[in-house]
Parts: sequence; C-alpha cells; structure tokens
Amino acid sequence: MLSAPPGRARLMRARAQGLAGGVRCQGVAEVVDQVFAVQAQDLDAAALGLRVRAAGLTRDDVLRGYGVESAVVRGWFMRGTLHAVPAADAMWLTALFGPISLAASRRRHAELGLDEDLCARAEERMMAALAEEGPLTRAELTARLVAVGVPERGQAPFHLIRRAALRGLICHGAFRDGEAAFVPLSDRVGAEDPGWSPEEAAAELARRYLRAYAPATVIDFGTWSGLPMPLARRAWKALSDTVEIDVVGQACALPESRLLELDEEQPEADVRLVPAYDNYLVGYRTRALSVAEPYEKEVWPGGGQIRATVLIDGLAAGTWGRRGRSVDVRPFKQFSDAVAAGAAAEQADIARFLTP
Repeated sequence: MLSAPPGRARLMRARAQGLAGGVRCQGVAEVVDQVFAVQAQDLDAAALGLRVRAAGLTRDDVLRGYGVESAVVRGWFMRGTLHAVPAADAMWLTALFGPISLAASRRRHAELGLDEDLCARAEERMMAALAEEGPLTRAELTARLVAVGVPERGQAPFHLIRRAALRGLICHGAFRDGEAAFVPLSDRVGAEDPGWSPEEAAAELARRYLRAYAPATVIDFGTWSGLPMPLARRAWKALSDTVEIDVVGQACALPESRLLELDEEQPEADVRLVPAYDNYLVGYRTRALSVAEPYEKEVWPGGGQIRATVLIDGLAAGTWGRRGRSVDVRPFKQFSDAVAAGAAAEQADIARFLTP
C-alpha cells in the first residue's frame, strides 16, 4: 500500500479544500464546486469561508451568488446543519438528508404541538404566500403562520419553516436588508430532482466528499455527512477510481487522479485565515492532522465553539478574531518572517472584503 506522511496528507487535504498550495478559486460558484459545501450556520463566517478560498472575492460577489446568479443554495444538509451548496445539487441533497433530519425532529415537533394537520395548514399558507407575494423573510413567514393558529412567539414558527425546507418545498434565497428571504426551492435551483434512491444519492455524496477532503476514511465521511453508518459504508464501497494509501496507520481513500500529489515538490508556505466553524476543521473524525494536540483547546475551547484559525499549509498555527474590519492574529508560536507576511496579507484581504 502506498503511504503519505502526515505533512503530505495534510497538505493534500488543505489543497483539495482550496486552502493551500496556492489554490485560489475564481468566484463563488467555483468555490462551492471545489469544496462542495461551505458551513453556513453563521452567515459572516460562511462569507469569510468563501473569501479565503477565492481570489479577490467581494461581499457583493457572495450576495449575487445567493441571489441573482443563483449559484448557491443555503439549506439544512449534512448533519442537519446549514451549508451553502451548489444550487444544482440542492434537490438531491434535500431528498437525501430531509427525511433523516425530519425523523430526528419528530420528538421536538410533538413537544411543540406541531401535529400533521397544523403542519399541512402551515405549509399550504407559506406556499400560497410565497406565490402571491414573492420572497419572504423568516419574520414575514412567521406573521403569515399566525393566521393558521401558529403561536408567534417560541420555536414553532422556526421549526415549521425548517420542516418545509427539509421537505423540499422552500429554501433560502436572495438577501434583503441583510436577511435571507425564503423562496420555493423549485423556483430557486433551476434543476430537477434526479430521482436517485438513498443509496445512489449517498454514493454521489461520497464521491463529492472524497474529491474535496481526500485522503480520508469512511469514518471521516460518516462523521462529516451525518448519514447512518451502514448507508455511509455502502456508499464508500461503491466508490470507483480510488486507491488506498496509508496515513498514520489508517487506510485512506484517494482518487486515482490525485496520485501525483504524493510526489510533488513542497510549495512555499501558504497562510490562510479560515473563519470559525470552517468545514476544513470539521471534515474528519479526528483533528490529529490539522491541529497539534497541545493547541486543540485553543481551536476547540468547548461548548461547541470552533474558533477562527490561522492555517499554514493546512496546519493550525494560531487563532484570530476581529472587531469590525480589524483582525487580531494570535499565534501559537512566533511566526517566521514569511509566515508573518502571509498572515498580514490575509488580514488586509479580510479588511478589504469587509469594506462596504
């Protein structure tokens, strides 16, 4: 079996994520095509996650990607978490993950008194309102739901809106006054559901994951996706055109098309400032390759937090924070002159990106 030392495997992962090796995408659509999904529960972090993988991206580029360009759809997909994904993939991803998330939500829906009759009336009212009035924000949809007996306060309106999204009826669309407005999913994506079975959809997801995260294991894939492990394992077995390589004693899959990367020359250090909750930091079962053990608590301080992180060729070298457009970098160890220069360039680019 071929093998890759930790540094090489880490560089390959970061490069696949558009975070090392000088890789910079051209625009929002190219970013989501390369990395497949960007963590998007925090809108600012999602925008910065797109920035760090692209060349010269602007906030307006991101807004157009969600809006008039229709390049990206934000929805509840992997692990039931909000992600920005290619619009053309939103239908089959919803068909795959919607039933899983809905099943996990049944108990909470029952606690909120959301029986089938109320859910049906709520969906009918939302779809009618969107057809008559066009895109509506969460607050506007909540106001329409009150008319069918949904309490305005509490979590019921949110869960009904999320339920409609998980059923493939609606999705986040363009932004209005800084807030995403919901639209019918079928109007937004411009693509039909391919009608794949869960097995076929999971196999396609495994292929996309491996392209964006390899070298990786089936456990990594299951952790990232949130699919039931039996389904994840079957999808992994269905992969073709892959080889196994040893990474620190683990048999990892790698697309055959990337074998040459095992022997490529090490490029100059590539410094990136990734945002909080970046998908590179949550894409694997363990953190061993991306964050050295002494610094784990710096990146994962607890309480579900994942801090914005400084990466050098995919390895965490510090954390960072910001106030407005001012970026403060906190190295784990003193940076070399070259790394400090790379970090300064990233700080300046974040300030540029955040400037209206």
